[in-house]
Amino acid sequence: MSPSTDKKAPTNVTQVLERLDALSGTLPKRLDQCAVFTRQHLHLIAVSTVSDMAREAGVAPSVYMRFCQALGFSGYSEMQGLFRAQHTAFRPAYDERLATLRPDLSDGAGRLLADFAEAGHKSLMSLANTVTSEGLEAVARALAEAPLVHLIGMRRAFAVVSNMSYMLGKLEVPMVLHSDPGRLGSPAAVGRGHAVFAATFAPFSQETLDFARAAKERGALVYGLTDEESCPLSEFADGLLVAREGEVAGFRSLIASLALTTALAVAVGALRDDD
Repeated sequence: MSPSTDKKAPTNVTQVLERLDALSGTLPKRLDQCAVFTRQHLHLIAVSTVSDMAREAGVAPSVYMRFCQALGFSGYSEMQGLFRAQHTAFRPAYDERLATLRPDLSDGAGRLLADFAEAGHKSLMSLANTVTSEGLEAVARALAEAPLVHLIGMRRAFAVVSNMSYMLGKLEVPMVLHSDPGRLGSPAAVGRGHAVFAATFAPFSQETLDFARAAKERGALVYGLTDEESCPLSEFADGLLVAREGEVAGFRSLIASLALTTALAVAVGALRDDD
């Protein structure tokens, strides 16, 4: 018989966390197994099917559905809808992420490396579902034809555009890497006909968005890299590449983003060399 609850379904992620913590240790073995896995991998809910979640938790899909009902949801779809609505805005604090990792850390750093390697592999495989050859070719050609390429990315995205800057520099592609320290990055340096490549990941950098929008208003072509199709760049960018990164307890690497932008930089260099 399916577990029942007279509780209303949670209406936000915080309430889900509170419900999970309250139920911890009180559920039947298989449902508690689902609870432990879900508490450690909340960010998979928005992008995974019930079969995916069940498989990773080590239970049957029907068991995971009963777990969702134990939380107060009518089923997995209702729970997933809540997480999708808040996916781009919700990121756990770093101390919370570490807390979810502590049980795994008892197996040593090697287990952590294996988990990140597996997440990275899945990220690379997912590129085929989010980036087409034609889309990548169009962005590469536009950057190759621009007299000057401007690169912008804040916080964790800065590692992506700075690596891209290194690659383009070695390939002798005219470019400018805009950086946040000292507010040196300025859209006033962007001219008509220039190309801007902006990288920003959920929950999205307002500084990057403002820079890209201002550059667009100045007559530049704007292309972007993000992890969500709903990124505000999609409202005005001339092209958008999407690279979703796998997660380990909320920690994301940059494996897919670095592979994608490295390929893009090499393609830009090759196209300019052909011309």
